[in-house]
Amino acid sequence: MSAEAGTGRLVAGRYVVDGVLGRGGMGVVWSATDQVLGRSVALKEVDFPAHLSTEERDALRRRTLREARVAARLEHPCATSVYDVVEEDGRPWLVMERVDARSLQEVVHRHGPLPWATVARIGLDVLGALEAAHAAGIVHRDVKPANVLVGRDCTAHLTDFGIAVTTDDPSITTTGAIIGSPSYMAPERARGEEAGRAADLWSLGATLYTAVEGRLAFERGEPMSTLYAVVTEEPAPMERAGPLEPVLRGLLTKDPAARMDVPAARAALERALSGSPLGTTWTPPDTDDGPARDDGSVREDGSVREGGATLGGRVERFDADDLRALASLLGTVARDARDQARHLAERHRERKERRAARAAAPPGRKAPPAPARKAPPAPAPTPPRTPARARRLRFKRRWVVVPVVLVVLAVLGALAGVAALVAAALGAL
Repeated sequence: MSAEAGTGRLVAGRYVVDGVLGRGGMGVVWSATDQVLGRSVALKEVDFPAHLSTEERDALRRRTLREARVAARLEHPCATSVYDVVEEDGRPWLVMERVDARSLQEVVHRHGPLPWATVARIGLDVLGALEAAHAAGIVHRDVKPANVLVGRDCTAHLTDFGIAVTTDDPSITTTGAIIGSPSYMAPERARGEEAGRAADLWSLGATLYTAVEGRLAFERGEPMSTLYAVVTEEPAPMERAGPLEPVLRGLLTKDPAARMDVPAARAALERALSGSPLGTTWTPPDTDDGPARDDGSVREDGSVREGGATLGGRVERFDADDLRALASLLGTVARDARDQARHLAERHRERKERRAARAAAPPGRKAPPAPARKAPPAPAPTPPRTPARARRLRFKRRWVVVPVVLVVLAVLGALAGVAALVAAALGAL
């Protein structure tokens, strides 16, 4: 619905809509007032992606209602609280804490990359929220700039608990598909593996990379190409990360078992901040201070189009066929890599043998050459056709062709005789 149509609406007989706070791939966030408690809240109208089937949307609706109630138990100063979850018009509405902040996606879209010290502080806040969530058994699964709210004092809040936790559950898709933002999806998710706590840390690394560099770590234009780059390639070279580069590389490690965990990431971020000049602060400008960067991502009302040209937040669906094709491609790459490694190993062994032979040779004498690898025998050349050989070939062909021709003629003669007998019999009748 439009902002004008939504303003003044009463939801669940309790929440009066005041206006729009933001829009994203999973719905609209409204400013609302709780008439019972008399407080301002953020009301998220959950609208699932259009590419889901009816069955998948229904499963996601049920799971969102259930998981939002679980997320309501999460309490942390840097995690946006879920107060209530209601159902109206056949879709869930989440009643959340109202935070006076803008999404990190909007801030970077409008004002470009942030100072590394500011990004480090944002990272520490989000780490705290993730640590509390993981301790409560909640995996976010959709950490990205659009789901990180940044206040005027640069404190950060991780939001969309109760929605993001549902998108990776196998019960949601009826065809084995997965849903998510490919630029922030951990490699193990793309490989069809379970997305655990380490997947959230990968997504945090990709989010902080975007914040400090002002661009995506992995972006290839098309969702499948981006997902392939996430699984197989290293992030684009960093130009602005400074002391954050080791932390980002540790978080963006492909193997979840070797990936930097929460304590290690916190220690690395604090270590980087300890070397920053004292008193250096940065405050995000007001939304109306200057025009947004012209990338087609910010609407006229100040909200950010999901999946703008530079920040890759768009939610995509990857069907089972897409994932199988990706797995097949990864298998081909792995085989090629093994063949190349085997070839390099053989060359290394040959060089080692030559060095050993030179070292073992007596002084003044040349080392015997290393045994050359035997080349496969060349096929025997076809002898030229001499006149006698040509006559023999013609003679052999004659003994094959002549009997075949005679058999064909005999069959045709027999058929002609049968036809004559049948004609005579019909004439006698």
